[in-house]
Amino acid sequence: MSMLMTWARRALALAVLAPALASAQSWPNKPVRLVSPFPAGGGTDAFARPLAAQLSQQFGHQFVIDNRGGAGGTIGAEHVAKSPADGYTFLVGAVHHTIAVSVYSKLGYDLEKDLVPVTLVALVPNVVVLHPKVPANTLRELVDYAKANPGKLNYGSAGNGTSHHLAGELFKTLTGTQINHVPYKGAGPAMQDLLGGQVDMMFDGMGSSAPQIRGNKLRPLAVTTAARSPAFPDVPTAQEAGVPNYFVTTWYGIWAPAGTPPEVIAKLQIEVNKAMQTATIRDVWAQQGASPGGNSPAEFGAFVKAEIAKWAKVAKESGARVD
Repeated sequence: MSMLMTWARRALALAVLAPALASAQSWPNKPVRLVSPFPAGGGTDAFARPLAAQLSQQFGHQFVIDNRGGAGGTIGAEHVAKSPADGYTFLVGAVHHTIAVSVYSKLGYDLEKDLVPVTLVALVPNVVVLHPKVPANTLRELVDYAKANPGKLNYGSAGNGTSHHLAGELFKTLTGTQINHVPYKGAGPAMQDLLGGQVDMMFDGMGSSAPQIRGNKLRPLAVTTAARSPAFPDVPTAQEAGVPNYFVTTWYGIWAPAGTPPEVIAKLQIEVNKAMQTATIRDVWAQQGASPGGNSPAEFGAFVKAEIAKWAKVAKESGARVD
């Protein structure tokens, strides 16, 4: 009798699992939306769009970028968290989302419960960039100028609670300077105002700053990583430039709504990892000083958990809050 019950349970399990397996094998059979939770033209777009094009080629179905900016990327994240878990909507999010957990008094979603990790897309150095009108050619000169002119300088960010914001607050804490924060609805709009001189500086991800640095439109003072960026070997690290312990890295990754079939998540992760090996993606990433991702969902989940803890400490020490 027990053997019959065992076989009955197995048959039931297979019956339940069969539609999911069939769905994964045929997935995707229509366009897939990759929600970029910031306006077009920012750092997220710089990686999401080339990746979407490569995935479209690999799958033979379109991967379409859907920009839904606002509230430091949390509006787009909430939209994905509340989307059907059918494998046709994903979030191309960023480090900002692990920061939001600590700095927002209320979020319309739970990053670790309502969204599930798929894979890391890119690790990118941050860079301190100035509009040419600011009279500083080194990071040390910037600190001296800011101390001599408290409250005169403004820095733009992709929004309250983003890595640009926290990177600025951490810089102020480490250097004892007073620099005003100007939040935007994304790195793209912030960059446009920096290029126009409406703000003086940014603590930006290399993805959106690299073209402006190469075009001599912005002055790079330092990268905020332990080692110099191969893309800009002449730009010193913050440590070398006189601000010890200033380490900030931007990163981008993919999440799915909770409940998305694991087989679909696994299939997407495998294809993203394949994309990371292509010459096209490697060249684009290298141009922006980025390291390619492609790790497993479990590895990305552990990484996200560690980032939440790290930024919680920075938020507490800086007092950064978004109400």
